[in-house]
Amino acid sequence: MSRFKNEVKHLQSHVKTLRIVIVAILLLATFMGVGWIRAPQNLTIHVPPDLRSGSTRLWWDVPPESVYTFGFYIFQQMNRWPTDGEVDYSRNIFALSAYLTPSCKTFLDQDFRIRQDNGELRKRVRGIYEIPGRGYGDNPTERVKQITKDEWLVTLDVAADEYFGAEQVKRALVRYPLKIVRMDVDPEKNPFGLALDCYSGAPQRIELQPSSPPKTLK
Repeated sequence: MSRFKNEVKHLQSHVKTLRIVIVAILLLATFMGVGWIRAPQNLTIHVPPDLRSGSTRLWWDVPPESVYTFGFYIFQQMNRWPTDGEVDYSRNIFALSAYLTPSCKTFLDQDFRIRQDNGELRKRVRGIYEIPGRGYGDNPTERVKQITKDEWLVTLDVAADEYFGAEQVKRALVRYPLKIVRMDVDPEKNPFGLALDCYSGAPQRIELQPSSPPKTLK
């Protein structure tokens, strides 16, 4: 009889141990599941575009190519008015606000109101593009200058075209000195970790020298 009771106690003890193991496994699985759900969906890695040679960088360092690409992309999207500048410009400022510093957004809001009061936006269509031969690859050291670990100056040489209806009302070649800063505060809305801080100086008109005609071979 005692042997039977000992066997029952042994089985009960074994069942209790299995229950503890099962609970521990469930807790571990729950912990791993929560960690998997909270893991970032996207990870931004800055990789130099030319991979023919090796590159060693500090984890916080942002390559100048990435800074230039960010600055040009945000600036180009800000100045893209496909249908009506009075609607598109305001919408762009709001849509790209996560990529702007607070002071830059305030500046652009004021710029919108000034342009609107001067009649420079209504029914205007606008777009900008790089001047051929004046992109980042043509003179990298001139295009991006690092001021501090968290600040850069980006020089854009672009052509700006504006139309009112079917009529072109403006074509300007302009040099824009942009200021880019590190602002890694909301990776969900701004995965670049960079922000446009508007201009570091006044934009300047560019005068392109006419190319000389090809020489005639005799």
